[in-house]
Amino acid sequence: MIGNVWHWRSLRVSIVALLLFGCAVGPDYAPPVSELPAAYFESRDWKLSDPADAVPKGAWWQVFGDPQLDALEARAADVSPQLAMAMARLDQALAIANIEKAALYPQLEAAGAGTRSRTAGDFRAPGASAVNNSYNLTLYLDYELDIWGRVRRQAEAADAAAGASAADYQTVMLSLQAEVALNYFALRTKDAEIALLEATVQLRQAALDMVQSRFDNGVANRLELAMAETELARIEAETIALRRRRGEFEHALAVLLGEMPSQFHLAAAPLDLQPPRLVPGLPAQLLERRPDVAAAERRVAAANARIGVAKGAFFPTISLGGNVGAASTSLGDLGQWDNRVWGLGPSLYLPIFQGGRLSAELKRQSAVYDETLASYRQTVLNAVREVEDSLLAVSVLAQQAEALKRADDAAQLAASLSDRRYRAGAVSYQEVIDTQRTELVTRRAAVLTYGDQLQASIQLVKALGGGWDEPEPVAANQ
Repeated sequence: MIGNVWHWRSLRVSIVALLLFGCAVGPDYAPPVSELPAAYFESRDWKLSDPADAVPKGAWWQVFGDPQLDALEARAADVSPQLAMAMARLDQALAIANIEKAALYPQLEAAGAGTRSRTAGDFRAPGASAVNNSYNLTLYLDYELDIWGRVRRQAEAADAAAGASAADYQTVMLSLQAEVALNYFALRTKDAEIALLEATVQLRQAALDMVQSRFDNGVANRLELAMAETELARIEAETIALRRRRGEFEHALAVLLGEMPSQFHLAAAPLDLQPPRLVPGLPAQLLERRPDVAAAERRVAAANARIGVAKGAFFPTISLGGNVGAASTSLGDLGQWDNRVWGLGPSLYLPIFQGGRLSAELKRQSAVYDETLASYRQTVLNAVREVEDSLLAVSVLAQQAEALKRADDAAQLAASLSDRRYRAGAVSYQEVIDTQRTELVTRRAAVLTYGDQLQASIQLVKALGGGWDEPEPVAANQ
């Protein structure tokens, strides 16, 4: 007798220990390690920073010091359909995580029923009533004993998937912010080009008037007049084409803001900002800053946990079920002590033969893990490449802008000298046309390069996963 009692107590202690300290089948997660360079190749002329995990990424576009851009970014964050869709996907992932976590807790349900029935005479006992009432009210308990950790692995996978969705949301937000800024500065670059060509139209009109006067006085010939007319019409046509392109950028901005293109308009404004000098940081910090890298890492964690779920399917599923309630033929007697009912007992499910289904599922989950791990490594490589590309663009465009500044000064001098020589009758009008075209091409190239510098700065911010807390001040162009 004493031995049986000791055996029963030992069994209960073992069950409690399994419940509290039960192992979780499958591999424990270890974050993947990526071999990253100590510094960016294209950052030789850049200051290396050492930001912490909590470096704010907030309103990074404010580094450009453009109130109009600030307003557009705020509107996009409030009403963008892209962001709303990403938030809905995040809400779904969080809900799924809560659903999976619910399996960690006992499931308690209540059910009640009341029936009134009549029994045929051939089937009822002598003297028994033909009409009978039956009422019951019962609480049902069902709880899976997570001895092997299968349920915990399911919750772990759902948590990691929700983390990936949260990072995806941040990726969409960063992409939206960058697209707004890119399209805005592309539009402003077209404004600068249009302003340059409109000023050029006035100059070409003045040149045409001068040639017309010389033609009327017999100094210029008809060829020179036709050349001047051609140049004026050509610049007017290019100006019209630029207005069309500007309208397309304006329409793109409208869509990003969730507005109808026909109801959205931005007035032309000068582009007088200096591209900011950003601090790129160390390659390893991409693992902390870029949301797409974070999302890829969380998907590796989720895939790792699902391997444990697949392994747990090989082990027995033990559930504890029970019920407690009351049953009576009279509704008023349900509360009587003698009418109580209850039941308690475990259930066991053990897969014996599944035709290889469980093994195939484990292999599938292992393959999914390998795929997500390779995808993570590819994401890291792409992240580093994007930063290198952006650093290269910023560096090269700065050199290009300096060279175009010298070319623009020389082109303006050549155009001025050729105009004087033509008025003095020393050269043909063809030389004037050539030098004016060179001047215009050079000045447009300078404007486009300036726009490219702004866009490269935005691409660098995006590649780095967001802005920095200590940007250098913005100064107007000289």
